[in-house]
Amino acid sequence: MAKLRKAVSYRKVERPYTRKSKYRKQNFVRATPQNLIVKYDMGNLKKKFAYRVDVNSKEKIQVRHNALEAARKSSNRMLEKKTGKVGYKIKIRVFPHHILRENPVATGAGADRMSTGMKKSFGKPIGLAAQVREGQTLFELHVDKPNLETAKIAAKRVAAKMPCRCQITVNKNE
Repeated sequence: MAKLRKAVSYRKVERPYTRKSKYRKQNFVRATPQNLIVKYDMGNLKKKFAYRVDVNSKEKIQVRHNALEAARKSSNRMLEKKTGKVGYKIKIRVFPHHILRENPVATGAGADRMSTGMKKSFGKPIGLAAQVREGQTLFELHVDKPNLETAKIAAKRVAAKMPCRCQITVNKNE
């Protein structure tokens, strides 16, 4: 499996020239990589919880789908252990629509026969990213009063996995 590039390579928000269509000829990018995010809503989806902990982005950035999945896994595992399967709800509020592309340039001996340089440099699709605005909510964690501290720790875990500075806010649901 190919090694992932650092997130800094794809942090800057660019023009989303990545149209997806159910008709193949209308796609700009012919193949779409598989989204790694397994679930967007976890926990007890039917219950109304007293508190909502939000993780908001402090900057305009692109967040890759594998960073979102890593944050989801770590926070979900912690909340499930501490509160049980029905003591919380997590919702991912961003969706990775943007297709990341890479123009692989070969280096070393014999590279002149493989690479075209910057000619036809549209690139091959390598992953997906969500384009996030400043102040946009990335994750929502819903809990009741006894589990509020656990939700704050889980929100800190989410913020640690994100490639941007995050703000954690606690709101009371009405």
